[in-house]
Amino acid sequence: MPKKAPVLSATEVKRLTHAVSKEGKPYNALHPVGGVAGLLLQVTPTGAKSWIYRTRIAGKRHNIGLGGFPDVTLAQAREKAREMRDKISQGINPLEERRTARLELMRAEQHNKTFREVAADCYKIKAMEFKNEKHKAQWWSSIEAALPVLGSMRINDIVSDDVKRVIEPIWYETPETADRMRQRIAAVFTYALTGDNPIRTNPVNPADTKNLKLPKIKAVKKNSGKGERHHAALPFDEMPRLMEYLGTRRGMGGKALQFQILTAARPGEVRGATWKEIDFKAKVWRLTALRMKADRPHAVPLSDEAIKLLEGLPQGAPDDVIFPSPDGKPMSDMALSKLLKDAHAKDVKAGGKGYTDPAQDNRIITPHGTARSSFKEWARKATRYPDEWSELALAHVPDDATRAAYARDELLTERREMMREWSRYCFHGKAKDNSTTEKVVNIGGRA
Repeated sequence: MPKKAPVLSATEVKRLTHAVSKEGKPYNALHPVGGVAGLLLQVTPTGAKSWIYRTRIAGKRHNIGLGGFPDVTLAQAREKAREMRDKISQGINPLEERRTARLELMRAEQHNKTFREVAADCYKIKAMEFKNEKHKAQWWSSIEAALPVLGSMRINDIVSDDVKRVIEPIWYETPETADRMRQRIAAVFTYALTGDNPIRTNPVNPADTKNLKLPKIKAVKKNSGKGERHHAALPFDEMPRLMEYLGTRRGMGGKALQFQILTAARPGEVRGATWKEIDFKAKVWRLTALRMKADRPHAVPLSDEAIKLLEGLPQGAPDDVIFPSPDGKPMSDMALSKLLKDAHAKDVKAGGKGYTDPAQDNRIITPHGTARSSFKEWARKATRYPDEWSELALAHVPDDATRAAYARDELLTERREMMREWSRYCFHGKAKDNSTTEKVVNIGGRA
């Protein structure tokens, strides 16, 4: 018959220490505390103490942890050990019970995951499928645009109306962009619906087109009367009014949109701009091929106004974005659109005419159209610069031998004067001295 361990008091348990070998090396000690056969207190050389219940289950010996001391008191440890002993005597495996409970807890935690968490998990897998960093960035950019609405919502609680709130504002403006965003959101829900233990228990994919109840893209284009609708742009002679308004904005949005207008860049190029891309000495913004739609490097000569704008911002590390959102991450592609919609609403409320594109049924202007189409209209109607110069400024892919020749040289010196004049116009309108815009420039680029 095994020797029965003496029943120790709480005070005696507190005094128990680790063991020391004959050579003086400390090691873990297991002290029987009595009261329940097999109940031991483990003490490590660091002084940490924990409860262990040593028993046999189906003929195999097991050491079952019961928690740390003193969080679990001596009395509580004995009670837990007795419960284990009783269950084993009834043919119940307490270890299996624990595993089941732990699995249920993990499942519950999975089902409580937010859209942001599931999207991040999905992106880790999706990122391996992309050919380059540009495609990775584009995919995640669409997800980021949805986070203000969906990010903090439980993946199980999201319904089609929630997704529609994200998609609908741009569905009628830029349907292809909106549908790409929809596809990527749908991919997150597909990820959440697959596997042996789906994260989303609701089997419906709320980003599926049949659940969103939005008109088909072809119908949107047809009903616009112009096929694919262009980005609504501000008439260039109204640009000083908009720039003055943007200058009153405190957040990064106003600064980002001003910079986009001054450089005639795409919204995504500005939102992803980092400090290492700016060459302050040469006054050039250099974008890599991965950052460009045409997969070609692009250099943008920066006017004095653009440099002054950048110098007025808190400069971060080389890889930090220049125009971060409040959380330090790149802005969403909806941030600048909302800024213009708010500007329009505020101007109309104040008795103004707002910010719309008369050529497109007075639709509210977009960041893309206002920065790029307005610049192109100005270059064609208010200056005599060669068309190739403005095409290079817009980073449009050359489509013939002449433009290809220009593209190889980039014409940075010539384009610099054009962008300087555009910047002056953006802030002050048509200059009193008309000599600059009235000069004739031949196809070789010399006045």
